[in-house]
Amino acid sequence: MAKVMESAALAAGRAIMTIHSGGPAVQYKPDSSPVTEADEEAERLILSALKQHFPTIPIVAEEAVSAGDIPDISGGLFFLVDPLDGTKEFVAGRNEFTVNIALIRDGSPVAGIVLAPALSIGFLAAEDHAERFSVTGGHVIGDRKTIGCRGPGTPPTAVASRSHDTPETARFLEDHGIGACTAIGSSLKFCLVAEGLADVYPRFSRTMEWDTAAGDAVLRAAGGETRMLDGRPLLYGKRNQAHDADFANPNFIAASRGWSKTSESITK
Repeated sequence: MAKVMESAALAAGRAIMTIHSGGPAVQYKPDSSPVTEADEEAERLILSALKQHFPTIPIVAEEAVSAGDIPDISGGLFFLVDPLDGTKEFVAGRNEFTVNIALIRDGSPVAGIVLAPALSIGFLAAEDHAERFSVTGGHVIGDRKTIGCRGPGTPPTAVASRSHDTPETARFLEDHGIGACTAIGSSLKFCLVAEGLADVYPRFSRTMEWDTAAGDAVLRAAGGETRMLDGRPLLYGKRNQAHDADFANPNFIAASRGWSKTSESITK
């Protein structure tokens, strides 16, 4: 399965970069979020590959859901796809956008790939193993390196959203004595924690499941965790929510397990 996800992500990344070089035309969805030809073409390529190899596994994909195409996921096994996470970064000419594909089993992300085509890097999680890989100029995978979360930093460091900073994030950093925080777009925030370059990613603004699932899979495989503010693990496949849309996430904290334990002991 990992090979199929890699191939699909690379094909999507190649299409995205072709459109990126020509300057994307931007439209806006009913929720005012931007969408480009790159989002649509990347999703088409990913869905085609996944359906060809795994025809019985439902796929929840961002643009398809926006168009009202929501499959039956009651069986507990399904894919989550964000063909272009960080569209705002993409439109603004920054390089932090990613292709996200994740496999969900019984609410948990058990495999995933995050590809940053403009940065020529990617991250893969499968079978409780996480790795970072390089991408060559021919859009093929080069070197691979196993990654893992680090122990508590001294002082601890954080990553946060570039486009969705909030006062709650600032309070969280102050309350936990975190002075160093890197702002970056897309699901790369999860990956920086997963490869030991940061300790925690607090999120106090809205995300959707396809935004987070692939990066969350990488983080969990690297020895981290993503929990809601009540301490329970963040789950996927949320439908018929009383106070939000299908597949919307609550606020969460993504971190290395070592940092989480230290944080709990500090705040008790």
